[in-house]
Amino acid sequence: MIRRGRHGGAFPVTVRSSSPTVWAALAACAVICAAPRQGLAQPVDFTGYVLGLGTYVGESSVAVSGASAFQRLRGMATWRRDRFHVDAAYEHTLNLRESGVQGAQLFTAGGASSNGDWLDLGGTIEERESVVWRHRVDRLAMSIELTDNAELIVGRQPISWATTLVFTPADPFSPFDPSDPFREYRQGVDAARLRVYPGAVSEIDFVVRRSDFGFQETTTAAVRGSTSVGGWDVAAWAGLVHDEGAGALAVSGSVGSWAIRAEGSLRESEEADATVRATLGVDRRFTLDGRDLYLVMEISHDGFGLDDVSDLAQLAGSDALRRGELQSLGSDQAVLQASYQLHPLAGVSGLVLVNLHDGSALLAPGASYSASPNTSIQGGAYLSVGDGDVDAFGVPGSEYGGVPGVVYVSVSWFL
Repeated sequence: MIRRGRHGGAFPVTVRSSSPTVWAALAACAVICAAPRQGLAQPVDFTGYVLGLGTYVGESSVAVSGASAFQRLRGMATWRRDRFHVDAAYEHTLNLRESGVQGAQLFTAGGASSNGDWLDLGGTIEERESVVWRHRVDRLAMSIELTDNAELIVGRQPISWATTLVFTPADPFSPFDPSDPFREYRQGVDAARLRVYPGAVSEIDFVVRRSDFGFQETTTAAVRGSTSVGGWDVAAWAGLVHDEGAGALAVSGSVGSWAIRAEGSLRESEEADATVRATLGVDRRFTLDGRDLYLVMEISHDGFGLDDVSDLAQLAGSDALRRGELQSLGSDQAVLQASYQLHPLAGVSGLVLVNLHDGSALLAPGASYSASPNTSIQGGAYLSVGDGDVDAFGVPGSEYGGVPGVVYVSVSWFL
């Protein structure tokens, strides 16, 4: 089924699972994933990604325990000719879960879900109590090299202005969930972007993005400049973010063996005259018993978040939450992330997220194994610490205390 977009173009919308369009799209995606590169004439390059995830979710105050599964199939194509470059990606996601169980999407971004898409290039194919099947064009952008030092990119594309690694308050586009273990691909946004490189270590980035969140249509238009000064990378941007005045500053460098990263933004909003969002982090790679140990530590403040989760009803009505801008509910957070290489093919990891106001925490130990050059196996768990009870209005006693325990195992395959 096809309907006309707001600009007159024809875009696919929700179709039923019995539609030949769906099966044709799945077949095309499978061909992209399976096609051998050497058998294709250049300049077209095809790649693919398949994720299979199984989880068991423990009982919580808001849901029963049970098993769930999440599958993601993604096909990608790149075409280059002279100064032109086209980047495309199309994917399907399928969530399967027992009735009443919070599924694998509890901590997985979900891939094919919309995040303010202006162009209607996807949707829900089938949705029932135990099945959610979605598809989405996640990349569809053309870039043109205007000169040797400038390029214009128009369409759905990934954009990141982040400097810090986990909490990224100065990135106004599509931040990751800090607890999501699957960050292979940043979600694309509909935008026009002009990148200019005035020097070897300098860049000027102009971005205009139009968004449609259903309840609100907004414009983000900002310019960012970055350069290197005395061994430190410095960046700043200013403009509109969802129709609100905003600006940000970020720096990164090193002190001894420690990398230092910091970023902060100032936003106008309906809730306050000025909202401060900032993160300071350090990271370092050690050698321990001949193997690599990598540590990341960050502390973050988000003026859009809550000091007290008892005000959750107030936050639920905020535009920032509904637009997907919040990476956590609490206003002040700390994170410790560690990974250690046990073997060239195997490693272990750990994540600790702490709400600094209520003391609740989310613990996420994990392990990974490279079964082949393009296949990895990953497993882990999510454990919560804190007050897990909810009151008569469904408000939790702490941010992370009510998160149910989760164990998961996944297999990822890359072409």
